[in-house]
Formats: sequence, structure tokens, C-alpha cells
Amino acid sequence: MIPFSFIYCRPDSLKEAADIYRQLRTEGKAPVYYAGGSEIITMCRSGSIRPDAVIDIKNIPECTALAMDGQVLTIGTACTLNQIKESKLFPLLGLACGRIADHTNQCRITLGGNLCGTIIYRETSLPLLLSDADLVLYGEKGKRTVLFHSVFRGRMQLDSGELAVQVRIPGWALQAHHAHVKITANEKIDYPLVDVAAIRKDNFLRTAFSGVCSHPFRSKEMEAVLNDRSLPYEVRADKAVKLLPEPAYGDVEGTGAYRIFVLKNTLRKLLEDWENDQI
Repeated sequence: MIPFSFIYCRPDSLKEAADIYRQLRTEGKAPVYYAGGSEIITMCRSGSIRPDAVIDIKNIPECTALAMDGQVLTIGTACTLNQIKESKLFPLLGLACGRIADHTNQCRITLGGNLCGTIIYRETSLPLLLSDADLVLYGEKGKRTVLFHSVFRGRMQLDSGELAVQVRIPGWALQAHHAHVKITANEKIDYPLVDVAAIRKDNFLRTAFSGVCSHPFRSKEMEAVLNDRSLPYEVRADKAVKLLPEPAYGDVEGTGAYRIFVLKNTLRKLLEDWENDQI
């Protein structure tokens, strides 16, 4: 049970959602957009947040879309991780979704919730960072489409009141050779010590990471080293970890030094698989 009262709104269109958000803000209220609600409900119960209103986006058709549009895959932000996984339309994203939480929670957690939430790992961002994905947004100025990586810099950087509506993934990424490795301290559904996604484009290996730092990231500098085939893959892995964007993250699951150790071994295996044409 949530121990306080709040306004519940369920708009049928993007414009209605934005109008409701704007009106609530004008009245001095603090609204939040709501899809799966797993994180919002938990934080409300614990007292971490206390929104005056929730705007449920699950009735907005654009937010629940999951279909091919020509050569582009469109995924609404209200789609659950399980829906994305079961669709098998973007295998790399399906792997990432299938390794977040357990099946019950995968049926509740949404793509938008994972990307926009406060939990630092945001593992669904990795395939999107690698695939040249677009992000459709809607706010007071209407709809706009941007490159995903232009607004996701560790976390979503959106304008006030702006709603993440859809991601759009180009066709080449849906069929590309790929790999996904998630290492946890205990259970396979635990938060990651190291989470690595890789995709191959024009025989160049793109990589993105979660768990090892305090935010997910893709590093062009690390990729340049990892793709330098003049060096043994062990040397490439060792050099790449020295180019992390910040010191390795440490918590009760594992120290920064341990995460570095795990990352090095993961990268060496990843490069070995690539060299053997297994990616």
C-alpha cells in the first residue's frame, strides 16, 4: 500500500499527457509519468519519493507500439522487458531484457522505466547505444526525434515534462552479430558487477558497459583499442580498462579493483570469440 493520496491520470494521447503534466505543474503539483511502476511504487512505499500525481502512459498507442515499420523496429517505452524479449525482434536487446530481474518483474518493468529510473545500471541502454537508435520524445513543444546517445549520457537528459515515447532501431542492428555478457556476484538475476554488450558492424566491434562504472557508457577510445588487431587480445583488454571514463564502481557486491579484474577477463574472452568468428 502507498501511504499517501495522489492524483491518478490515464491519458489516451501524447498531447493529453503533456497537457495534464503542464496543468499539474501550474497548480504547483509534482507529477511523474508512470508505465510499469515497479520502481515508482517501491519508492513511494519507502518514502523516497512523494509525487502529487501519476500520469499512466499505458493507454497511449505510441507508447505501447512494438512492430517493424519498414526496415526500422519501433518499441514503445511502455513495453515490458518480457514483451521485448519474447518478440525476438532485436536479439541483443532481448538478451539484455532477459537478464534483468526475474520473469515476474520482467513482466512489469518497462523499457522506459529501466532507462529513466534511478537504478544506476539501466542495462537496456547498452544495445541502444550500440545500434544508432533514435529516441522519440514528446513535450510542451510537441514531438521530436533525436539520436538516443545525444540525450542518454549515463542517464536520460530530458527537458522538464518531456516524455520518452519510443525507440527506433535501424534494420542493420537487428540482424548484426552480437554478444552479451553479464557477470553478477551471486545470482544470475542480481545487479551486474560487469555487463558488456557488443555488436559487430562492418567488421568493427562496438562495445557498451554497465556495472563497472557508476553509469552505463559506450567509449570510442576503448573501442579503438579493442579493435586494434595488431595487438594480442590480452594486451588490448588490459589497455582498454585503463580508458574507463571514471574510476571503477565499488559497492557491497564488489570493489572497484574486483570489477576491473572481472572486466579484463570478460574482454579477453570477448575478443577471443571475435577472433574466432563467434561474434
